Amino acid sequence: MKKLHLRIPGPTEVPESVLDAMQKPMVGHRGKEFEQLFQEVSEGLKKVFQTKNDVLIFPAAGTGALEAAIVNFFSPGDKIVCFTCGVFGDRFAKIAETFGADVERVAVEWGKPITSDIVRERLAKDKNNEIKGVLFTHNETSTGVLNDIKALREAVGDHPALTLVDAVSSLGGADIKTDEWNLDVVVTGAQKALMLPPGLGFISISPKAWEAAKNSKMPKFYWDFLDAKKRLEKWQTPYTPAVSLIFALKESLKIIENEGLDNIFQRHLKLSKALREGLKALGLKPFVEDEFASPTVTAVDISECEVDVKKLLKKQFNMDIAGGQSKLKGKIVRIGHLGYVDELDIIDVLAAIEMVMKDDKLYGVGVSAAQKVFAKEGDF
Repeated sequence: MKKLHLRIPGPTEVPESVLDAMQKPMVGHRGKEFEQLFQEVSEGLKKVFQTKNDVLIFPAAGTGALEAAIVNFFSPGDKIVCFTCGVFGDRFAKIAETFGADVERVAVEWGKPITSDIVRERLAKDKNNEIKGVLFTHNETSTGVLNDIKALREAVGDHPALTLVDAVSSLGGADIKTDEWNLDVVVTGAQKALMLPPGLGFISISPKAWEAAKNSKMPKFYWDFLDAKKRLEKWQTPYTPAVSLIFALKESLKIIENEGLDNIFQRHLKLSKALREGLKALGLKPFVEDEFASPTVTAVDISECEVDVKKLLKKQFNMDIAGGQSKLKGKIVRIGHLGYVDELDIIDVLAAIEMVMKDDKLYGVGVSAAQKVFAKEGDF
């Protein structure tokens, strides 16, 4: 009967009011009540995306929304360059490859960010503008790296390729200015910083991307954005939507608006800093350097740890953290701190780690380091 402590990078914990909103009686998805609801959430999402562009909503996980983005803007054989620094960057590339795109992966060492110089150098070689799309991952969930999308987009410059951004584990927790940074397509999912259960994917689409969609030859039916755009003009969806999740979305957007985006971004940065300082105090090394550390997920090097932290946290406290993926399996663990998370959640996970490390000299050490960060930030 131990309470579950969910400290993975997603799905994340969901506020009670959001869960309560899902209990509303079902409504017809072709009626006026749903149209009003869908208009409200569609317009509300634009504020979170920081855009005036269309934002489409599909019943999907983040991966489904990424696939939808690929198949709507490209044709088989199109040249796409994917800048990748981890599992999810590679996944974005694999999706494009699956549908017949000519994908080039430009990879950096896992745990390091993509740099502007790398992007600028690669695109400068494309003298004939053969590249049709550039893929970035804003927050690489598998390593805890936050890429500087603003700088990377500036490095793309005036190259005509579409810029697509996987913001699944960042949007709503880290600043991403879709319009100001001139991003053509931004994709995210419900179950991360937006504080919803899994099941919704969101895609913002620039006018330039809409023009590309008219010429796309990749196969799609359910994912057809042009059809979805026609329906959106009437505040409808092409097919049956996830109505209960749309009710929940309305509530989560209300929570986000009440806190304010800038306050949310600062909260995530503060929680990340406190957790990292606490881990360092315990002798645990964050996998990435502070300057490009994610505000939503922290990866921890456990290669020299004498105890199985992940296993013991689950066994003793019913606390879930995530393990490493692919070549980082068994080498890192990942702690999520995005969405419905506060200071005591950070204290909670640090206290639990102190106890499973089985060294009474460490009791309170990590917690104290985190408390000092919170005190310095003016919380106490």
